[in-house]
Amino acid sequence: MKKIYPNLYLKKIEDITIEILIKNKIKLLILDVDNTLIDYYKNISDEVINWTREMKGQGIKLYILSNTNDKKKVEEVAKKIEVQYKHFAMKPLKKGFKYIQKQTNINPENIAVVGDQIFTDIIGGNRCKMFTILVDPIDKKKDYWYTAWKRPIENKIKKKYETKEEKNKNVY
Repeated sequence: MKKIYPNLYLKKIEDITIEILIKNKIKLLILDVDNTLIDYYKNISDEVINWTREMKGQGIKLYILSNTNDKKKVEEVAKKIEVQYKHFAMKPLKKGFKYIQKQTNINPENIAVVGDQIFTDIIGGNRCKMFTILVDPIDKKKDYWYTAWKRPIENKIKKKYETKEEKNKNVY
């Protein structure tokens, strides 16, 4: 059951700070695209662009790993934030995560996987022994059909995670 829980759950990608990354010895962020960096309509906000610049400015490497087979969409996002990418990753399979690890030559314990889906991003990252960060989807009202059906299940898992975290905070 442990594989479905993220190491950290935040509301949005911009909540990931350099302090969090330093504390957890993270050197590389593997980023999802759909509903993590861009919304359903393929818009990337200025806040996200500024956040990626800030992370890179602090020495954090960024790499996009997306399940989409729409190479052009992923390539456009990668160009906007000036990072490398791999599309059609088939997360939660390990192959895409291991590919990036090999390309960057960074140990799994120094890599964080960031995404909005438990059943792809979080499980995939956990299976590769990477630090996992779950964020809420950018657009909670608009989702692809193949993602929408999983959201109620993911929301229950998030609630359970938050409850567990609250209990841990109250322990001295």
